[in-house]
Amino acid sequence: MARIAGVNIPTNKRVVIALQYIHGIGPKKAEELCAKVNIPAERRVAELTDAEVLQIRETIDRDYMVEGDLRREVAINIKRLMDLGCYRGLRHRRQLPVRGQRTHTNARTRKGKAKAIAGKKK
Repeated sequence: MARIAGVNIPTNKRVVIALQYIHGIGPKKAEELCAKVNIPAERRVAELTDAEVLQIRETIDRDYMVEGDLRREVAINIKRLMDLGCYRGLRHRRQLPVRGQRTHTNARTRKGKAKAIAGKKK
């Protein structure tokens, strides 16, 4: 099992798919990474040599913000919005949808389990 950027990536999957287990690397960046390191798309993680794994690890460290650094950056950005008191920051603070979705009927993921209202019977 290869360990890249603090994440154990699965050995039986293709490299392009396995790299997506790292937070901050999606399909596009995974393909781009494989092209930079000259690894064919159909190669599996188990077939990689130690040198190739090291090369992938160094490229990720040098060129991409992933895992802890990325999570920290996102948290700082959200905290900044909340401190500014802008509309998006207020929505984050109240744990409501931030991007203009309706809340009259939906948004249960963000708002939590529906609360019963007393005297609602007919």
